[in-house]
Amino acid sequence: MARCLTIAVAQTGPIQRSATRAETVGRLVHLLEQAAAAGAEIAVFPEMALTTFFPRWRIDDQAEIDAFFESAMPGPETQRLYDAAARLKVGFALGYCEIAQEDGRTRHFNTMDLVGPDGRFIGRYRKMHVPGSAEPEEGTTTHLERRYFEPGNLGFPVFDYGGVRVGMAICNDRRWPETYRMLCLNGAEVVLLGYNTPLLLDEAPALAHLRMFHNHLPMQAGAYQNTLWVAAAAKAGLEDGQALIGGSCIIAPTGEMAAQAISLGDEVIVHRADLDLIAICRKVNFDFALYRRPDQYRLISEPVGSHV
Repeated sequence: MARCLTIAVAQTGPIQRSATRAETVGRLVHLLEQAAAAGAEIAVFPEMALTTFFPRWRIDDQAEIDAFFESAMPGPETQRLYDAAARLKVGFALGYCEIAQEDGRTRHFNTMDLVGPDGRFIGRYRKMHVPGSAEPEEGTTTHLERRYFEPGNLGFPVFDYGGVRVGMAICNDRRWPETYRMLCLNGAEVVLLGYNTPLLLDEAPALAHLRMFHNHLPMQAGAYQNTLWVAAAAKAGLEDGQALIGGSCIIAPTGEMAAQAISLGDEVIVHRADLDLIAICRKVNFDFALYRRPDQYRLISEPVGSHV
């Protein structure tokens, strides 16, 4: 009998700064209910799914910054989503901003948690490739993730989800081939990914027509080159004055689009992913045990800046 996993991508429209956590969680619960009604076994939500994308601003008040973060998951305001997962028997991956007490200090991460169909925590990923800058730069779209987040320190873990090997990635991670390769080598069959991506970049107006192409290109390449299913959820629409692209999608190990969102609002897309397709694709070109040459790839893992 074929191995399959029915995956839902839960795209959200904009989440304005004025929205309460309760309002936002209510929207996520409604999306999870739609996913369950469509037969989904797991859903993925966007990066920073509980708040506006606040790194578009320079904020100096630490208390104001910390209000965008979660110190515990689930917390009083997010418990409702976990309860819905248990009620609906549909797990999810949720992107959010995490405050962690580690190494005797307070640390801030851009995080995604994997939650089971019983509403229980399974595993955590922290965004590895943190883009942007710590201060605004003239002529560049303000993107201050490096002001507010540390790079992830949990590696590229892969978790068992009802017998399916699931990994996670967040936004800029999708543009890096190393993300998919590490997840693949760690045994992933499915990658769940969330993103917030501006429609326009001040530093590259001539490339505006390529934004959606460049959004999908690395995910399709990553899926194909690593024989993975990739399910990616966007936050989309006009959020606090900034236009975010949609394009949420589910991509097969062949690199083909299996499903794609058509709106810039709250929308659920669902696809029954054939996990046996992974083995078929691997036989064609990517028998990693037979063809990989790690002894010839050492330059990839040499120190940053040693050659470029």
